[in-house]
Amino acid sequence: MKKNTLTIAAERALSIAAGVLEQHPRKLTALLAAILLGGGGGAFAVASFGPDASALPVREVLETVQPASLSEQAEALDAHVFNLYRSDVVRPTDTVESLLARLGVNDAEAAAYLRQDATVRTQLLGRPGRTVRAEATEQHGLAGLTARWVNDDSGQFRRLVVQRQADGRFATRMESAPLAPSVRLGSGTIRSSLFAAVDESHIPDEIAVQVADIFSADIDFHRGLRKGDRFSVVYEALEADGEPLRTGRVLSVEFVNNGKTLHAVWFQEAGSKGGYYTFDGKSLTSSYLASPMEFSRVTSGFAMRFHPVLQRWRAHLGVDYGAPSGTPVRTVGDGIVEFAGVQNGFGNVVIVKHNNSDQTLYAHLSRIDVRLGQAVSQGQRVGAVGATGWATGPHLHFEFRVNGAHQDPVQVARRHQNVQLTAASRPSFERLARSMRAQLSAAALATVASAE
Repeated sequence: MKKNTLTIAAERALSIAAGVLEQHPRKLTALLAAILLGGGGGAFAVASFGPDASALPVREVLETVQPASLSEQAEALDAHVFNLYRSDVVRPTDTVESLLARLGVNDAEAAAYLRQDATVRTQLLGRPGRTVRAEATEQHGLAGLTARWVNDDSGQFRRLVVQRQADGRFATRMESAPLAPSVRLGSGTIRSSLFAAVDESHIPDEIAVQVADIFSADIDFHRGLRKGDRFSVVYEALEADGEPLRTGRVLSVEFVNNGKTLHAVWFQEAGSKGGYYTFDGKSLTSSYLASPMEFSRVTSGFAMRFHPVLQRWRAHLGVDYGAPSGTPVRTVGDGIVEFAGVQNGFGNVVIVKHNNSDQTLYAHLSRIDVRLGQAVSQGQRVGAVGATGWATGPHLHFEFRVNGAHQDPVQVARRHQNVQLTAASRPSFERLARSMRAQLSAAALATVASAE
């Protein structure tokens, strides 16, 4: 009877414990762990379900380890050759000696060879901007020299290789290879100018020029940038042997100007000419450029000018751009040269008729590069900045006339953006736009992270 009572009591206790465990599993687990780790004064037995370790077979393995010889290691290091690599760009005034000195090479034999080599003389010296990479020995001797450049738009680059042979003599060869496109991201903030921003972000000047052309109808890059404006850009870089050699096309760009955000993405419909579109599919291609001057470092400081002779502002009749004499001037749209010659106070003048109502005038030119009746296309050079006529300094006076009335060229360019995507190309465009949005976001985040 006593045994049955104990059994019944044990069963009840187990039942209660099971219920508590079911209701509060985490608390009981934590309590048990605390007791076990804290050694709460009790003794606990843990059942082992594995075999007894003392009964397991033991095997002893002996192996002789021979320590490495320090002298042998030192000899191996002494025998190892460390060659040094350095890259630079050919300068207009470079001689063989000055180029080798910047590349860390001091080798009279190599200098003598390069001076007498016809290929080096014609393809390297006097070719500023070409990338050169030298391999130098520990004694600053020349082991090899490679130069790369692009001659045309064929998608190929040229490679000049000068190599020291096994017999110690030098040999020269010319090679061709395809450029490899790669995608790069960049972003920046305007503090003083667009070119200062791209310099700070290590973005090529060519990208800044393309961005200015893309948004020329929406942003006056000569006078309309504000401190704090920012941009993100995805662009192509064309590489030769893993090094960027030429800048490709802007693939997408975001620009925040004076609080207004603009987007553009490059897209080419099947069987048609490619162009830039907003993310909602509106074309940014206009019949007219907003400026007759290609945006560049020398033109980025453009400003309205108070006419020094007539003593009044000329903004209501046109736009005066200050720029160095000889700076190229381009026509803002397709048309026919209606006048090319001298015209009173305007000095050398070119007038282009674009259609029955639209006409543009380019004045004070130092040179005229077109003739009367010539057909010209958008962006074609018509002359160069000068100071002819009533001008006290080199500048371009530009006018856009519609039915004889002067118009703001930026507003005219904006009105002529009216091309839309076709319905058939819309799905592929939207896929591309989503991808470019993500890449632009990544470019912006990368810049923020680097700034922090």
